[in-house]
Amino acid sequence: MAELKLEGIGKRFGAVTAVENVDLTIPDGKLVCLLGPSGCGKTTLIRIIAGLEEPTTGRLLLDGEDITRLPAHRRNFGMVFQSLALFPHLTVGENIAYGLRIRGANRSVQKTRVDELLDMVQLPGLAGRHIAQLSGGQRQRVAIARALGLAPRLFLLDEPLSALDAKLREAMQVELRLLQQRLGITTIIVTHDQREAMTMSDLVVVMDDAKVQQVGTPLEIYRNPLNTFVADFIGSSNLLPVTVAGRTSVDLAGQLLTTPAISMDIVDGGPATLSIRPEDVHVLPPGAEGENRIAGRVTFVRDFGASVETHIRCDSVEAISVAAPKDRPDVACDDEVTVELPPASCVVLPR
Repeated sequence: MAELKLEGIGKRFGAVTAVENVDLTIPDGKLVCLLGPSGCGKTTLIRIIAGLEEPTTGRLLLDGEDITRLPAHRRNFGMVFQSLALFPHLTVGENIAYGLRIRGANRSVQKTRVDELLDMVQLPGLAGRHIAQLSGGQRQRVAIARALGLAPRLFLLDEPLSALDAKLREAMQVELRLLQQRLGITTIIVTHDQREAMTMSDLVVVMDDAKVQQVGTPLEIYRNPLNTFVADFIGSSNLLPVTVAGRTSVDLAGQLLTTPAISMDIVDGGPATLSIRPEDVHVLPPGAEGENRIAGRVTFVRDFGASVETHIRCDSVEAISVAAPKDRPDVACDDEVTVELPPASCVVLPR
């Protein structure tokens, strides 16, 4: 068991606040992604967890034990850095066995463990090869095997796949996720790649401006963002200016739309933002009647092959619809259409 709790964690470098008042629980055996743009504080946070930075405020609890001041080498955490930090003068096997050798394990134990780990990361028989002879993906696997060599309580990865090409990166995402599930090890990954976070995570921690903006499953984060930053950063979203016209309705460009219950934090009659994903916006023939349907005119059509993107101007606002080729609306620029915004897909956020 390895459940990690962060209570009021903050970090300042002089006048700069890198992490501010983070309260977070990393559940036992789950893979959690710290996701956000560059400079949001995610790498500082994972360095605090690893023991490489000391927090200015707050504390860390691992299975109830306070480890805030515990040195990094006594935490028994495995970590893979963005640079991988493999030793170029050592072989693959020597790199993987390095931690075991430092702890005094005999050569027989080292060899057995190295062979186990090479099988685990699908690199059997490469113990004698030098690091310079490996591809990028193979080096990545060696770094993962080395980090797992001492059976760590927590597995930490700081943008581990960022140097790989797109195709290999996607393959490694799947491999790493399957490996984590097989081992059942509590894992924290730092990334700025939304697709990576959505593909791999049990939980996503979205960060911006040194703060945690939202924590949830990938589907929760995508379907129920808490603010416009999360809605805009995760995937793509139509963010439309509206006025609240009741607890379940808004005014969009003079048209009343039905929505799910609106948070009491958003004032009735005040400004707000309506968020709806492009795949939930439906393009219908002109004059089509029904709930949450408004008139518009097509301004742009873009065909990506796997999807078709249609831009529609509705009075003073513009919405984007994305559809699969088989559902492609038969429209062209300047065509008049009806846009449907299904109530269940609408999320009203503070502006």
